[in-house]
Amino acid sequence: MTETRVIVACAEHKVHWYLGAEPAKCTDQEHQHRQFEVHRHCDVVVLPDGTQFQAVSFDAMDPYARDRQPDYGLYLDFRWRPSWVHDHLDWPDFGVPRDSAAVVTALRSLLDRARTGQQVELGCLGGHGRTGTALAILAILTGHAASDAISWVRGNYCPDAVETAGQEAFIMGLRS
Repeated sequence: MTETRVIVACAEHKVHWYLGAEPAKCTDQEHQHRQFEVHRHCDVVVLPDGTQFQAVSFDAMDPYARDRQPDYGLYLDFRWRPSWVHDHLDWPDFGVPRDSAAVVTALRSLLDRARTGQQVELGCLGGHGRTGTALAILAILTGHAASDAISWVRGNYCPDAVETAGQEAFIMGLRS
């Protein structure tokens, strides 16, 4: 399920809010507010080997709303603080992690959990850069060619996945 919402941003006061879902955080008419469409991810992703899990973005309005709570979550942003069993990876927004071995180990563990029947989820903040990069790595770990992993993620998850050239290079530098 991917939902689209509108965020209003006030650069002058450095605030943003969801249009129609919460009160405006700036009502000053003396400057402009910009509106952006954003979409929220809570999507089932099926990897090339058939393994499936949820890929999620953080929705500040209700980040933990689920039809069913996952058995485990691996999160790439420290804003995630769910009540269920979870781990975090240190991975900067729009960047790449410093420890690629830790990423591969954590993603292999996520795969193992999913393959044993646990409901698992993976997410960052927007669900595009870090989550998309991790999905490409998972595709590689399940036997998909590294040279096509980014295209696979963009075609099977979200066209906005994998946001930066650095993330693309990180994916291409890994081997299963």
